[in-house]
Amino acid sequence: MEADLGFGAQSRAIFAQAPFESRGRLCPEPESPTRTPFQRDRDRIIHSSAFRRLKHKTQVFVYHEGDHFRTRLTHTIEVSQIARSLARALRLDEDLAECLALAHDLGHTPFGHEGEDVMHECMAPYGGFDHNAQSLRVVTSLEQRYAEFDGLNLAWETLEGLVKHNGPLLSQEGAPLGKFKDSELPFAIRAYAEKQDLLLDTWPSAEAQAAAIADDIAYDAHDLDDGLRAGLFAIEEMRDVRYLASILDEVDSKYPGLEESRRIHEIVRRSITRMVEDVIAEALKRLKALDPRSTNDIRDAGHCIVDFSPEMAAAEKEVKKFLFARVYRHEDVLAVRRQVSRVVRDLFGRFMAEPQAMPAPWCDGLDGLKEEQVARRVCDYIAGMTDRFAIDEHRRLFDDTPDLG
Repeated sequence: MEADLGFGAQSRAIFAQAPFESRGRLCPEPESPTRTPFQRDRDRIIHSSAFRRLKHKTQVFVYHEGDHFRTRLTHTIEVSQIARSLARALRLDEDLAECLALAHDLGHTPFGHEGEDVMHECMAPYGGFDHNAQSLRVVTSLEQRYAEFDGLNLAWETLEGLVKHNGPLLSQEGAPLGKFKDSELPFAIRAYAEKQDLLLDTWPSAEAQAAAIADDIAYDAHDLDDGLRAGLFAIEEMRDVRYLASILDEVDSKYPGLEESRRIHEIVRRSITRMVEDVIAEALKRLKALDPRSTNDIRDAGHCIVDFSPEMAAAEKEVKKFLFARVYRHEDVLAVRRQVSRVVRDLFGRFMAEPQAMPAPWCDGLDGLKEEQVARRVCDYIAGMTDRFAIDEHRRLFDDTPDLG
């Protein structure tokens, strides 16, 4: 089994998700005469309000810190292109892989992972918060654009891949897995499971796995890029990571004396290329061993198919460790995180105490709701905010808004 790395058309693999074998939509709709179900899903995602708001949501750096740093939107676009490259090489359905990449961060709060952490803390008495679960909630409920249904009414395969972005959520016995093993599945996932079975105890399609690993590849490389350009660490510090040191040696050997901005780009692009090629080679090896005859064979394999090799997985773990120390825990980043965490915490407390402070339609129909239901409404409202809007709302309601300018 060999990857076709050319630019010509190629047949879809037998284990790929064929669009016209989709399990359909929760609310049946006539098929489009011009688009496959997954192309249609992609278009619905791109035209959604939640997708547009990604433009002003933090990746690592808050919007005021510079125009050239990644936002959730630029990160999402970068993930989608890597996912398509992986899907093309493995003869998967490119549209489904792209679709899942475009949707994977729709549920993210303002202010990146700091916003998510604070929201989880605030929602702890009401079941917590998880951005993957919130992405499902966005596309199945919160987007209200269509006359006949709430949400985007996406295909089963899109919803399955979105909710299982990090793999199976339940064991074969029905027990929560991963980060949910000591609690329960998030509210949004449990609520939707009552409407449609997304096979939470299996792996998702190979297309979904391609989108998930593309996410890792993109943010590893681009957080290095942004961290370097922000001056949070020096290029030479990358030599502390053997994987990065080998790339740096390769660049310096081929282009001695290269100016720093080009040197940074060469490092980043080579890291992406190495990781993509590693995933393709490893996936082909695993596919050969499994010999899947259908997409369900991928789901039932019991392990991830589209993944790093053990060697690259170890290297990638070291890159993440480096980024955690040099970027995510850098005092300049932490100082901003402390400020924005107060914004989210203040907003949640104010809206819980005074729900009518939210604008319509968020404040409508609150009479008679349980505290948990009010909290979910407040959570949905805040999670959908952009960084800028969250700060503006804080300024509207409080006299001591952090100065992030």
